Amino acid sequence: MTVAGKAARAVPHSALADTVLPRLTEVYGAAADPERAGAMRAYMKDVAPFLGIPTPERRALSRTVLSGTARPGEADCAAIALRCWALPEREYHYFAVDYLRRHVGRCSSAFLPVVRHLITTVPWWDTVDLLAAHVVGPLVAADPGLATAMDAWIADDDLWPARTALLHQLRFKEDTDTERLFGYCLRRSGHPDFFIRKAIGWALREYAKTDPDAVRAFLARERGRFAALTVREALKNIGA
Repeated sequence: MTVAGKAARAVPHSALADTVLPRLTEVYGAAADPERAGAMRAYMKDVAPFLGIPTPERRALSRTVLSGTARPGEADCAAIALRCWALPEREYHYFAVDYLRRHVGRCSSAFLPVVRHLITTVPWWDTVDLLAAHVVGPLVAADPGLATAMDAWIADDDLWPARTALLHQLRFKEDTDTERLFGYCLRRSGHPDFFIRKAIGWALREYAKTDPDAVRAFLARERGRFAALTVREALKNIGA
């Protein structure tokens, strides 16, 4: 299943990106394994072509690519991520996700539209979920005003921003905004798509590690509004 990308987003100038991208394509390209690439593409439901580089090897190659490079600013992060996303093979997208996870603290709330572009362009769970928990989440934590953007994303007709809104608090633990978490779950409880139903259950299950009683009480009140898949996922580690 090939998912069409969104319109190209303007890429800021970045001398760092001008250094990193040629290194990246050279190093990753030399490590390509066409036989493995076919299996990886099939596993990911044909969302994108692959080079065929397993994750441990890819991350080791990434360290070679980035050796000696400067610490990025926000424009560098945007340029590197957007230029990676413009390349067809999925490993380049994974490089961008890893890079943003490492450097999200150097980005301001103004970076959120860039992340939305990544989430809605060639979208699948393998990139969206990491961006939700490790990039969008830290951006919202650093600027609580971005919670209003999540209020808009949860209502989006595109399932991937909605899934991101559900998952962005996965790592918040005691700082979770439970009113938003439970409210988002209720708002999308009737959604027909597997990825939304699964995300609701996952978000509740993760928060249950912090406050299992709150999740049990919430489901005791609202269980009838959720799909069986969602309830099973939410209660996986705490029981009914």
